[in-house]
Amino acid sequence: MIRSMTGFGEAERDSPAGRLRIEVKTVNHRFFNASVKTPPGFDRYEPAITEALKRHLSRGHVTAYLSLKRGGADGDTGIHVDLDRARAYLKAFGALRDELNVSGTVNLDMLSRYGELFHAPESDRTGEIEPELVAELTEVAASGARALREAEGERLEADLSARLDAIALELTAVSARAPERLVEQRDRLREAVRELTEQVEVDEDRLAREIAYLAERWDINEEVVRFRSHVELFREALAGDGAEPVGKKLGFLAQEMHREANTIGSKANDAELSRASVALKEEIERIREQVENVE
Repeated sequence: MIRSMTGFGEAERDSPAGRLRIEVKTVNHRFFNASVKTPPGFDRYEPAITEALKRHLSRGHVTAYLSLKRGGADGDTGIHVDLDRARAYLKAFGALRDELNVSGTVNLDMLSRYGELFHAPESDRTGEIEPELVAELTEVAASGARALREAEGERLEADLSARLDAIALELTAVSARAPERLVEQRDRLREAVRELTEQVEVDEDRLAREIAYLAERWDINEEVVRFRSHVELFREALAGDGAEPVGKKLGFLAQEMHREANTIGSKANDAELSRASVALKEEIERIREQVENVE
């Protein structure tokens, strides 16, 4: 099982200071790289958030956004109005109007100018939030992101397996064509020598040595064997239990497969083998693009 490095998770929970919410977003990266963004006064929780992320996400660029909605789950923002004092102001304004015989009305705009009618929380209660609470909330969000990465990993695995199947078919064709190509080249060389020497007798031993030399230069059996070994190791990594990230290993194997495909192409000296080499490299390039997002 493999996992993608693209994921998203979120979680919310009430706290003494209000409603805490965290969002976790992940994209591909060579290593684990965390970016934690918190409201003012929450910097001290960043280490707990980072450690919680590491327990679920071993690779990728991970961004965690922590936010706080003041008040509790009932929507109370912590801002209260001193209604008794407001009534006293309203009564006092009415008395002024009546006693002094002045015009005008007392309205909300006028009362809102008196800040003492409104009371914010007496103290910041963020200190009552335990780091364990923030860590638990982060783990819930990170677990959600991991679940999405696993689901995306299943789709990546299906695509990569199809690419490997296409490569296996090309390698079968290469293995079948390689010995035919050597026989054809041997016969062509023998005929060319005979035409050049006309009626002169050909040294068969010398000709056999030259053919053997060319056959050794053009032999691609070792490349095909190594190529198939890389494909098998790739399949084993895809079928693993997912306990350890395998993205880097898959990237290395794709690189080695590309190296063997290049060598096959350089030794081809044959149109069909050259075509197969190009087809192999095209499939490998698609694999490399997908592996970039594998954890």
